[in-house]
Amino acid sequence: MTRFQRRLWDTDALAGCPAVVHQTRNLMNNTRQFRGVWADAKTIVRTLWICLAVLWTIEIVDAAVFHGSLDGFGLRPRDTSGLLGILTAPLLHGGFGHLVSNTIGFVIFGGLVALVGRREFWTVTLVGWLSGLGVWVIGAHGVHIGASGVIFAYFGFLLLRGWYQRRLGSIALSLVLLWTYGSLLWGMIPWFAPPNVSWEGHLCGFLGGVVVASWTGKKTPLAILVDKTQAAAGAA
Repeated sequence: MTRFQRRLWDTDALAGCPAVVHQTRNLMNNTRQFRGVWADAKTIVRTLWICLAVLWTIEIVDAAVFHGSLDGFGLRPRDTSGLLGILTAPLLHGGFGHLVSNTIGFVIFGGLVALVGRREFWTVTLVGWLSGLGVWVIGAHGVHIGASGVIFAYFGFLLLRGWYQRRLGSIALSLVLLWTYGSLLWGMIPWFAPPNVSWEGHLCGFLGGVVVASWTGKKTPLAILVDKTQAAAGAA
């Protein structure tokens, strides 16, 4: 056997070694996981960017072309003509200062919810958007605009997810957010909310986020039954 042949034989032996095979598989799995995380991160950034681009485009057009008159399409509580505002109000803002404030909240809280999962992000977004139904019922007279309801839905979801999920990571995140942004809770109380701020939108959005946290953070009887059925089918 030549020297070159011995090296080939040694390489084949290593390839068949269980430890080498195991390490190779781990390396491949880690590579796949990294690619998956990177793909998810790009999806999150792209989603946030598109949403913000829509909000900023509407506000720029409103200011430059319509001189703020689009705000009249906001939500008008207990007015049938204002029902359309449930869908349009989150897209409208009372100036660029209002939009900048909501942009920061959207990036922070929306980004964190998107990290939890794509399904959770869109579910909380939809519930926060439709929380305008509650504003239409209990809101003060006037025109309510802004994406604050959606942002507070993200905040409520993240803040209570730790309570419902009972996992260390979720609890730690909830506590950090409570410590850092807990003062936002005052914006849901009418006696403490700043003037001309829709505390009703904050409250309804927050409660919507809490509801989603309760749905997704614990196993319902139906989800437990589905898991058991899938486990039994896998065993069979």
